[in-house]
Amino acid sequence: MTAPTLTTGSKPASVRVGRRGWAALAVLMLPVVLVSVDNTVLNFALPAISEALTPSGTSLLWMIDIYPLVLAGLLVSMGSLGDRIGRKKLLLVGSAGFGLVSILAALAPSIELLIAARAALGFFGAMLMPSTLSLIRSIFRDRDQRRLAIAIWASGFAAGSALGPILGGILLEHLWWGSVFLVAVPVLLPLFALAPFLVPESRDPNPGRLDLASIALSLVTMLPIVYGIKHLATDGVDVVGVASIALGLVAGAVFVHRQGRLTTPMLDMALFRTPAFSGAVLINLLSVVAFVGGLFFVSQHLQLVLGLSPLTAGLVLVPGLITMILAGLLVVPVAARVRPSIVIPVGLVISAVGYGAIGLTGGAVSAVGIAICFVLLGLGIGAAETVSNELILANAPVDKAGAASAVSETAYELGAVLGTATLGSILTASYRNAVVLPETLTPEQQTAAAETLGGAVHVAGQLPADAAGALLESARHAFDSGVGLSAWLGCGLIVAAAIVALVSLRHVR
Repeated sequence: MTAPTLTTGSKPASVRVGRRGWAALAVLMLPVVLVSVDNTVLNFALPAISEALTPSGTSLLWMIDIYPLVLAGLLVSMGSLGDRIGRKKLLLVGSAGFGLVSILAALAPSIELLIAARAALGFFGAMLMPSTLSLIRSIFRDRDQRRLAIAIWASGFAAGSALGPILGGILLEHLWWGSVFLVAVPVLLPLFALAPFLVPESRDPNPGRLDLASIALSLVTMLPIVYGIKHLATDGVDVVGVASIALGLVAGAVFVHRQGRLTTPMLDMALFRTPAFSGAVLINLLSVVAFVGGLFFVSQHLQLVLGLSPLTAGLVLVPGLITMILAGLLVVPVAARVRPSIVIPVGLVISAVGYGAIGLTGGAVSAVGIAICFVLLGLGIGAAETVSNELILANAPVDKAGAASAVSETAYELGAVLGTATLGSILTASYRNAVVLPETLTPEQQTAAAETLGGAVHVAGQLPADAAGALLESARHAFDSGVGLSAWLGCGLIVAAAIVALVSLRHVR
């Protein structure tokens, strides 16, 4: 049995799909794995980038944040565009751009050009993710098949995250930091070869016009809010930070008002009046903030504090990421029989225990301890993400699958931005306040060592043994004091997500 053609929006002759539908899913997993590999590979390349390009702490955070920031700002727009011009077409355009810009990022000679390349990757990446999830929604009409397909899709993120540290470790031990961006090229080639034959095109049969004002408002909402959070965390409360957040909130309110007045809105705000939809989106947002923020500080702790190589540091996290994959798949039969208001909170409480254990150590946790904590973290979040993503798609009309998928992805990418912007900025501010620098450092060395732990490690390599040892001890202690605080914040976010699940999903069967 072949997958039905879905360009008309009519009801397919058969709801369940056969081997060709599952083959199409395998092709759609390629960009999913690519994006998740790209995220975790970059985390493990941070020390190498810090030493090679000597960025400031703020530049380092922007290099990480600009990709998910642009991605989050454009996901709803691109999801709506895919509904109009065809989701497969948008997927192929985005894949071509992503591959080309990845090569440019690998060759970037400065942190400024690397930030620009990461922004361009976010632009093309925004074409990829809503397309994959909305195509899955269109192909798999049977809910049991769709739940399994979404579990596989969600597991693709975890699989890529598990592969990223290992692949990144191998590349970083033998090649320069830019090699981690070249992973995109061999992953995208099979997509171009197979997608035209296996993946059916789908679109909204009555899409309406594309509203440029709504696109602009979505960007003006996202950019100032994230900038304001970063500014407040690093520079304290001032007019700039508060005004930026206020500007973003005002633009967001105007965006919501405009969508309610348009005949064919870019984002149907009526979706959010369904508690299962809005609750699932918020659960995704909070849990991803905690998870991505944790990856930011744990990857640096393993390499720069415990002194592990990139490959060994990656292997420490692999058990937790594999657990996330298995949890996402094994929760499928459970979710068919147990209410989501039970499944999701139980999973998230397990994750909160893992995060809390890191907080109890005050950040001074061993590699074995981190491995165990990440197993608990992956177990809960893997199960919760599968169920919440399925709820998002199940509560949206099939012809609006692109927009609904974009909302799900926006929650994920906004969570990634806020994870590094909040937990990362708090960690950076805590490090700056606690680190003690030797008086013999030059002004340039003082600036580098005071900004990031990676900068301190780089400066220590230029000092005599006694001074280097004193600087490293102070820098590592300052960094870990921030790790403990960030871990407790992550624990609180996961508990908040569990409470949201209990309240918003209590009537969902």
